[in-house]
Amino acid sequence: MTIRVLIADDQMMVREGFSVLLGAMPDIEVVGEAVNGREAVDRVRELAPDVVLMDIRMPEMNGIEATREIVAADGAAKVLVLTTFDLDEYVYQALRAGASGFLLKDASARQLADGVRVVAAGEALLAPSVTKRLITEFSKLSEEPRYSAGAHAAYGDLTDRETEVLVLIAQGLSNAEIAARLVVAESTIKTHVSRILVKLGLRDRTQAAVFAYEARLVTPG
Repeated sequence: MTIRVLIADDQMMVREGFSVLLGAMPDIEVVGEAVNGREAVDRVRELAPDVVLMDIRMPEMNGIEATREIVAADGAAKVLVLTTFDLDEYVYQALRAGASGFLLKDASARQLADGVRVVAAGEALLAPSVTKRLITEFSKLSEEPRYSAGAHAAYGDLTDRETEVLVLIAQGLSNAEIAARLVVAESTIKTHVSRILVKLGLRDRTQAAVFAYEARLVTPG
C-alpha cells in the first residue's frame, strides 16, 4: 500500500525538497503541504494522510500544538517531527504530545523515506542514539506527569516479561533486537508490545518509551 504523507513546514524550500525526495519513492505519495500548524490540522482532516512530517517552529500554531490536536482527534495519522537541532527541548515536548518520533532536517533521502515507513508501520523512530539522548535528557525536565494516575496504576498489571520489554523499548531497541535479546520469536515481542499499549492506554511505542522514563522504569543517564 502507498503511504500518504503531508508535509508541514513554513519554509517553501524544505517542503519542496522533501516532496521531491519522497515523491521519488514508489511506495510513498505526498498528498499535500501546510505552511503552519493550523493549516496542518485542517489538512489532516481533509486529506487523511498516514504520516505528517511536522516542523516545530511555525507561525499561527506551532508543531507541538498541531501534533496534540492531530493525536487528540484520534485519527490514523502519525506525526514525525522535523527539527534542525538534535537536542531541541521542543522535540521532547512534541513526543509527549503524541508524535511518533523525529528526524533531523539534514537527514538523507534514504533516512527520510525509511523514517516515514517506520512510523507508518506503527513503530517508533527511537533507534538513533541521539533520540535516546534527547528523551533521556528532557525527561528530567518534565514537571507534570503526562499520564493519568490510572495509567500508572495499570503499570502494576504488566507481567514481568512485559515490564522487561517496556524497558527495552525505552532503550530504543526494535522488536527484532528485543527478540534477539530475550531469545524469543519476533512475533512474541509484537504480542507483548500490543498488550503493553492496551494495558497502559498508550498509542504507540514512542509513548511507551516516554512513559517508561517518566515512571522511572529507566534511569536517565
